[in-house]
Amino acid sequence: MVDSTVIDAFHMMWGRFPEPVRLIHKDRRVLAVNEIAASRGMEVGVHCYSFGNPELHKECGANEALVSNQGQRMNAPDGRVRFWSPVSNCPDVFIHFVIFRDPQP
Repeated sequence: MVDSTVIDAFHMMWGRFPEPVRLIHKDRRVLAVNEIAASRGMEVGVHCYSFGNPELHKECGANEALVSNQGQRMNAPDGRVRFWSPVSNCPDVFIHFVIFRDPQP
């Protein structure tokens, strides 16, 4: 489905990122997860939408990221910032992660 060098590069760049990050195929199968994602129960081989609240997946930006070949960002009301970023030279693959914004003073 994707070359092992892409998986290796994902782990090199995102392995120790302090928030969960997943490498996902356009069919929504998870190809790789970083350490923190794995520790939170996110798994390789499952559909990304099978994890967490189904309502959160209704506003998924993956299609837009893949069609436009541009990263997408969404600020959610709960303080999360959601990102979908296409992977260079892999038109069917994107990276997805969510971070919490710092509280405003």
